[in-house]
Amino acid sequence: MPVDGAQTRNLVPFVSVDDMMGIVNDIGVEEMLAGIAGYIEEDFLRWELFDKTPRIAAHSPVGVIELMPTSDGIDYAFKYVNGHPKNTREGLQTVTAFGVLADVGSGYPVLLSEMTILTALRTAAMSAVAARPLAPAGADTMAIIGNGAQAEFQALAFARLLGIRRFRLYDIDAAATRKCARNLAGRGVGIVECASAEEAVEGAQIVTTVTADKQYATILTDNMIGAGVHINAIGGDCPGKTELHRDILLRSDIFVEYPPQTRIEGEIQQLDPDHPVTELWRVLAGRAPGRTSDRQVTLFDSVGFAIEDFSALRYLRDQLDRTGRFENLDMIADPDDPRDLFGMILRAKGQG
Repeated sequence: MPVDGAQTRNLVPFVSVDDMMGIVNDIGVEEMLAGIAGYIEEDFLRWELFDKTPRIAAHSPVGVIELMPTSDGIDYAFKYVNGHPKNTREGLQTVTAFGVLADVGSGYPVLLSEMTILTALRTAAMSAVAARPLAPAGADTMAIIGNGAQAEFQALAFARLLGIRRFRLYDIDAAATRKCARNLAGRGVGIVECASAEEAVEGAQIVTTVTADKQYATILTDNMIGAGVHINAIGGDCPGKTELHRDILLRSDIFVEYPPQTRIEGEIQQLDPDHPVTELWRVLAGRAPGRTSDRQVTLFDSVGFAIEDFSALRYLRDQLDRTGRFENLDMIADPDDPRDLFGMILRAKGQG
């Protein structure tokens, strides 16, 4: 860490939005996606060491605000994140976030960071980590349905980590598709702008759904998904919000992050509470199979989980010395005598 020792623990490294953009550009988007993916895999292999709980959510008619905490007993992390689909109509982000990494031994924070950009990176990295054991061998084409803020990150993660070379894009807002195609131009991948979801899935071995509407929706119907397809369903993230027709779920092998949370927020909220699912960490650890046949339909029902944010914050912490892109915030009161907090205030006024 760039800040060490008892004398400087009042100073907490802070990564602003400007800092984060600089870090991404210094390291490179694709390299950063690969780096975060590596940290996620490391932490999923330590899954049983972590404190785990469904995120703490405050729902409203227009969105949700959530806290996502976890700890491995050495470090503690939490993320504050919102999801407000209406925000884009008001010129605001659908998702914003910030996060904290702390030392369990002292309880002191060691990093404060923006996480709107970092969450976009970790979400895409997580999708690619899941797809490696679940997608069909030799896959080279992916459909992305929903071309908002997450779409480009998904494309670049799958290009970097799975070698996907062609992306078929569709959004109900054609301007979003044009934006996505424009941002991916010159990245060494083929782009097809499609006029419908049905057109987008044609010839795609991987289908990503990443829409924002906070409602039960049917982005994919059963007839749109052929044998052997991997579905990366990441748009569902709260009760009452889904993207897939129930019939697709019934003929898919379903993989999830943390079942108690996914059953509340994911696609499987449409199914019986005891419908069988496989935890992804077990696949990564070799304790459960991933894809087992060419004709198998696999579904990663992703809602995002706190351990992924923990991994992203760990990765970010380890890049600060390398990039130097942070500032130290005087966040923690540091009296000469830990028992004399009031005296510190008086001395600051010249009365102590």
